[in-house]
Amino acid sequence: MMKPGSDPFVHPALFYRGEKEYLHGTVPFIRDGLEAGEPVAVAVPGPNLALLQAALGDDVAHVRFLDMTEAGRNPGRIIPRVLRAFADTHRQKRVRIIGEPIWAGRSTVEYPACVQHEALINPAFQGRDVTILCPYDADRLDEQALTDAYETHPVVISGGEERPSAAYAPEDVVARYNQPLEQPEAAEELVFQAGQLPTARRFAVEQATGHGLSGIRLEDVALIVAELTTNSVVHGGGSGTLRMWAEDDHVVCEVRDHGRLDDPLAGRRPPERDTLGGRGLLLVHTVADLVRIHTGPEGTAIRCYIGRH
Repeated sequence: MMKPGSDPFVHPALFYRGEKEYLHGTVPFIRDGLEAGEPVAVAVPGPNLALLQAALGDDVAHVRFLDMTEAGRNPGRIIPRVLRAFADTHRQKRVRIIGEPIWAGRSTVEYPACVQHEALINPAFQGRDVTILCPYDADRLDEQALTDAYETHPVVISGGEERPSAAYAPEDVVARYNQPLEQPEAAEELVFQAGQLPTARRFAVEQATGHGLSGIRLEDVALIVAELTTNSVVHGGGSGTLRMWAEDDHVVCEVRDHGRLDDPLAGRRPPERDTLGGRGLLLVHTVADLVRIHTGPEGTAIRCYIGRH
């Protein structure tokens, strides 16, 4: 999967149909890594996790397993909290990871963040001795997801055949899915400025309580709003607008300001040691169940979904 002189980072997509093809494409990948002395991690949805664990036998003890439906519920935390968390622990060796962030149960609201994540893996790991194999269920995912996979992965494996992707263009994917966020029919709104951040937090907690959140989830809302409103005051022109509403099984908070987020990997990099700052958006990604971002010349909107559970 790696040509001499090429970037040491390898990022193939695996198109599979059924359990047999899934195991044929993943089990040898894992065992080849173990035989080469490479640390191996597997982060896939629960059913596929159980399938792989059953197929690997005694090799299970040598692999790090994560249920992607939990660890990667928010696609924005997969790079820092799943992929980088494992790869950075083994910097002296080449690392192999299976990551399946897009599965048939993903909602249409989640999908844009998922495909942007797949595109951003490439710059996040450029130059690293890491291979990340991303399985795609060709039977259950729609055609758009498979088409996008050709743009986010330089190599595609399908029907047991590996080939370069002529459509590979991850920057285009990030830009294409940087869409204005649809507005809800009803939301409570607060305009804030410097000096009103405590008011914004109280407003958010009151709204979230009214929509059924309690306990640790209320604390999550307070943390998210504190970080986002502070960023607006410091980096977004000194003011912003906070909006809150309920949507399906989630409470949603959104902060808009006049700043522009020029770095698409902001919040997706683990902070460097002894470095102040840079942790706010990472914390938001860590505690929210989903983060959607739109940025442009007119400003930036960051929308966070917090599950009512």
